[in-house]
Amino acid sequence: MEKLFFVFVILLLSMPVAFAQQKMSCCAKPASDATTQFAMLGSDKNFQAKHDNPLPFTLQNQKGKMVTFKTPDGKTGSAYEIKAPKKTDDYLLVFHEWWGLNDYIKQEAERLAKELGNVNVLALDLYDGRVAAEREKAVEYMQSVTPERGKAIINGAIAYAGKDPDIATIGWCFGGSWSLQAAIEAGDKAEAAVIYYGMPERDVERLKKLDAPVLGIFAKQDGSITPEVVADFEQKMKQADKKVTIKMYDAVHAFANPSNPKYDKQAAEDAHKLAIEFLKKHLD
Repeated sequence: MEKLFFVFVILLLSMPVAFAQQKMSCCAKPASDATTQFAMLGSDKNFQAKHDNPLPFTLQNQKGKMVTFKTPDGKTGSAYEIKAPKKTDDYLLVFHEWWGLNDYIKQEAERLAKELGNVNVLALDLYDGRVAAEREKAVEYMQSVTPERGKAIINGAIAYAGKDPDIATIGWCFGGSWSLQAAIEAGDKAEAAVIYYGMPERDVERLKKLDAPVLGIFAKQDGSITPEVVADFEQKMKQADKKVTIKMYDAVHAFANPSNPKYDKQAAEDAHKLAIEFLKKHLD
């Protein structure tokens, strides 16, 4: 009986250690894809609380139009396109936040087209026609986008751009993660990538496939894409021997979104200026 009791005690004492080791190994491994990691944040109530429902807005006198294109998975993708005034192979792929391709993103795509000059702008729809007005739907739509489908839409858009396009990317939040992934997918066609507070790629081997400089715009008060996450990204880019410029603002997540009641106009305008200068430099 004493022997059995001794064995039982040993088992009890070893259980926390085993559990801790299991938890550590689980947490030590990053999710298989940076976009999946970001989508997982949608289940976090604190992350949801950072995203107030967007203020109502309808874009008047739209300068662009919705277009469709074939995707490698046998489906079709869609985007809001603003064509350049003159024929050019320069394209900017724009990636929406977790709300979807709403009129705020279309308005921003038009603004980018105007300020960049002779560049074709494609604001991709990663939600296949769905747009969220409430957090709950935003979480649902964001988590429904698989890495495979997202990359299929991106590669369909790259093919739509022609045989030898020069491609730059930009995106915010959920779209910030996809902006970097799109630049990786574009290979030697990529010229530049701008990330606004999106989950960066953590896999050094995948980052080695990147063939474009990156501008990362982040917020010091972001409790999800934290300064520690950003510092780790800088280190991973260094390991991959890739160029990255990081700008941190003393602001909250989604500070550049005008539909966000916590919109920081000063920080947003400064970040926008940096992004335009960066894109112009590398698309010239």
